[in-house]
Amino acid sequence: VQLQASGGGLVQPGGSLRLSCATSGSIFGANVMAWYRQAPGKQREFVAFIISNGAANYADSVKGRFTISRDNAKKLMYLQMSSLKPEDTAVYYCKFSQRGVDYWGQGTLVTVSS
Repeated sequence: VQLQASGGGLVQPGGSLRLSCATSGSIFGANVMAWYRQAPGKQREFVAFIISNGAANYADSVKGRFTISRDNAKKLMYLQMSSLKPEDTAVYYCKFSQRGVDYWGQGTLVTVSS
């Protein structure tokens, strides 16, 4: 399974951005897709996950501002980010997990700055 994240860029505080993650390869039944992020000088942290049945969960730091979604038919996952803050600046990574194996995409940089 390969993943390709896109959609990062520079946005002003309070702005919005939508990230996408495209998957390719063999996908079987139940799986989980997630977004993580890594700010400069910090460890990678969990942002949100969504199960193949649509159930989702979020880190407290983004709850109410970010929305994760997926299109199973198109093998795409999205992260709609709103009310962005400078502390949201990070490289965002997508992850796909199935049958006990994790697959990571390359990151996409999100910079929140005026």
